[in-house]
Amino acid sequence: MDNATGRKGIFAGEAPLPILTRWLAEATETEPNDPNAMALATVDPDGMPNVRMVLLKDIGADSVTFYTNYGSAKGQELDASGKVALVLHWKSLRRQVRLRGTVERADGPEADAYFASRSLQSRLGAWASEQSRLLSSREHLMAEVARLTPKLGLNPPRPPHWGGYRISPLEMEFWADGAFRLHDRFRWTRATLKDDWTVVRLNP
Repeated sequence: MDNATGRKGIFAGEAPLPILTRWLAEATETEPNDPNAMALATVDPDGMPNVRMVLLKDIGADSVTFYTNYGSAKGQELDASGKVALVLHWKSLRRQVRLRGTVERADGPEADAYFASRSLQSRLGAWASEQSRLLSSREHLMAEVARLTPKLGLNPPRPPHWGGYRISPLEMEFWADGAFRLHDRFRWTRATLKDDWTVVRLNP
């Protein structure tokens, strides 16, 4: 237990990402659908926020990764700002995790390997879709999939416009529901990616 903050049980740990890994593993056993779903927030060039659901695909030693179309609205906003916020919420566990940090593309062998693990239909769809751009009809999209299928074959490579984003947290908050709305909240922060983490308890 951390004597300064009273952290114990589900909150115990020397760093936040191992705690997230543990919570996600527990959620995988209890959530009916997509326990790795997270709401990802960005801002456009005018400072107007955007938020949408994406799937967390990897938790590394010091980062988390998801995948998308680089030309999408989220991709353009992430590239422009280099900053992001996200939240995972598990209703079955009555817990949530908030994260804020910096982001960079992850488009090397790691992205190739993940793309290759997807279903053939999903890989073809990644080639066919100009994500976030105007679409005249669903029929047009399906026709583009049909046009590309014989051209790309049964093992299409990862398209150049599709890949990962690696998020390095500067702040993470772990929240668990408490009786009478007296919730438990612990916030981890560091000024830079090279600094040690500091953790404090917050009021509900």
